[in-house]
Amino acid sequence: MQPVIFKHADQQSFDATRILGVDTGGTFTDFVYYEQGKLNIHKVLSTPHAPELAILQGIKELGLEKQLDNLSIVHGSTVATNAVLEKKGVKTVYISNTGLADILTIGRQARKELYNLCPRPESPPVPRSLCYEVNSRVSASGRRLQSLSDNELLQLNDFIRQHQPQAVAINLLFSFLDDQDECRIEESLKKNFPELLISRSSEILPEYKEYERGIATWLNAWVGPLVQGYLKRLIQAIKPAKLAVMQSSGGTIAAEKAADQAVRMLLSGPAGGLAGAKYIAAQQTDLLTFDMGGTSTDVAVIEGELQLTSEGHIGDYPVAISMVDMHTIGAGGGSIAYLDAGGVLQVGPESAGASPGPACYGRGGKQATVTDANLILGRLSAQAFLGGAMSLDISAANKVIEKLAKSLSLSVTAAASGIIQVANEHMSRALRVMSIQRGIDPKTLTLIPFGGAGALHVCALADNLQMSRVMVPVHAGVLSAFGMVVAPHTRDASHTINLLLEATLETQMQQQINKQLKILSRRGIAELKSEGINESQISTHYSVDLRYAGQSYTLNVPWTEQARSLNIALQAFHQLHQKRYGHQHDQPVELVNVRVKVSAPPITLSLPELLPATEAARVTAKRQVYGIDRAVPVYQRQQLLSGHQLEGPALIVEQVSTTWLAPGWQCTVDSIGNLILRKW
Repeated sequence: MQPVIFKHADQQSFDATRILGVDTGGTFTDFVYYEQGKLNIHKVLSTPHAPELAILQGIKELGLEKQLDNLSIVHGSTVATNAVLEKKGVKTVYISNTGLADILTIGRQARKELYNLCPRPESPPVPRSLCYEVNSRVSASGRRLQSLSDNELLQLNDFIRQHQPQAVAINLLFSFLDDQDECRIEESLKKNFPELLISRSSEILPEYKEYERGIATWLNAWVGPLVQGYLKRLIQAIKPAKLAVMQSSGGTIAAEKAADQAVRMLLSGPAGGLAGAKYIAAQQTDLLTFDMGGTSTDVAVIEGELQLTSEGHIGDYPVAISMVDMHTIGAGGGSIAYLDAGGVLQVGPESAGASPGPACYGRGGKQATVTDANLILGRLSAQAFLGGAMSLDISAANKVIEKLAKSLSLSVTAAASGIIQVANEHMSRALRVMSIQRGIDPKTLTLIPFGGAGALHVCALADNLQMSRVMVPVHAGVLSAFGMVVAPHTRDASHTINLLLEATLETQMQQQINKQLKILSRRGIAELKSEGINESQISTHYSVDLRYAGQSYTLNVPWTEQARSLNIALQAFHQLHQKRYGHQHDQPVELVNVRVKVSAPPITLSLPELLPATEAARVTAKRQVYGIDRAVPVYQRQQLLSGHQLEGPALIVEQVSTTWLAPGWQCTVDSIGNLILRKW
């Protein structure tokens, strides 16, 4: 593929920069390589058993194997995510106060099936035999009631010696107010067991809610050694290149630091996609994105900035660490279609993954998938998949879908169409969760699809939500990897202070809040400086979590250090509460947490402008597509110029994805190559 040329505002100082963005997905590993204003993209099949093998293969195929000097690699890793979803963490000891060892098991006593009187018993996060209680207690006001004795530390060391875990999670009550005993435990264990990964709640998540804090701390310990081992292998394999890792909050962190912060990598890849979407759609401020890969679909809203949440979930576990606010479902190109016990067609969440993958990949897949259905319907080309680098086996796809078709008494193409409709309904439901259910009218947003399969389904999804504006970004198929190239370096920190806001004490409270924010910001700035970032490049963003007194959940609003910042934050909170829940209250407001985000700007890429079109776009082929009574024109996306207009039905193909322009839709190519789709 011909490289895409980029311009930079300071070309002379930037020519030496070489950056490789790598996004490891369930089916494909994507690469975006930037050097001296040029951008190359690439895809290889993932190697889930050892993700670094696919990365090394891609580096070799890009011709970078012997050019690792001065190369910076930014990686979106799924190692932590997969370990959590598959419940394959390491042996971990959980340390808590006396009487509180069962906190992670009890949780919030929420049941998956409210009316199921005989739910299936589930294993506790930590077996009771690996829970250890210590006699230490701090009150809710931060007063020390009981200190840990030296003898108890000796007994704890004996317990660790007896059970020989790979990691330890320490979660003591109110440690965010006084972390003295947590630090003593950590110091003692590090001295006697230097190989242990130790996760301390007052460092990982110094916030209230002992269950959520405990889960975050335990998750960090439970998958930490796996992440450490993987990153160490990768760092060694790519030497002397430098490695950074994408965090769930949408910023990067040096790999050496990331190894101790595994819980902050649980949405590593999807966060890269949002960073890429925000960057490319710079002129569009209100976006509804969906990232459809081979295994799952991630949906999010971007209103100016990436929306973060501290109420996310991964699998069965709440994750109170700051992460991009998105909804994930098991619907991707590799999602398996099957008939349930009632004979109804279902799609996902189980996926064929990368091995064996969809049947049409010719790697032994025996079950029908969404990708097989798109191939049967004529929306994918068997010969031109991945720009011709990979051919698809249409007979294998036909064979697996035929099994379903016979059971449904349908033709193969009708069954394939049904698979697509079911998958589309799953994704439409996810889009509604992130928009309509949050008080946002999707018709006011621009729908942005990315991932290898997103643009094949975008018109149908827009129709389902009555949206009329769609933008298929340039390089949509590898947008997550692109987002890693343009993501900022960041650190996120938070701390609970639990303060009931009173207008009569506004000045005093502002000083108290600003003091805590300064402490957090200094810590984040120091960490960025340790990675070689100049302090003059670092910016700081403050925010606070507010709630009405008596509520359990909070809303996050910006905070500034200017005069009357407290009053401004209160107004923003009332307005956001009205928007989110449809009402607001006239009652006291409580400030629960303060949050700080420190960041350094990423490289600045100026996307190149295409030449203006002087004649109609050239049709390179025609293809029969199910449901269309005439051959559908096929366009090569790299041949389209600024101002080209296409009318559906049409197929727009490129190296890493395909756009299905459905009947009733029109496409205009903008100045940098984005496809602007409108209903007409």
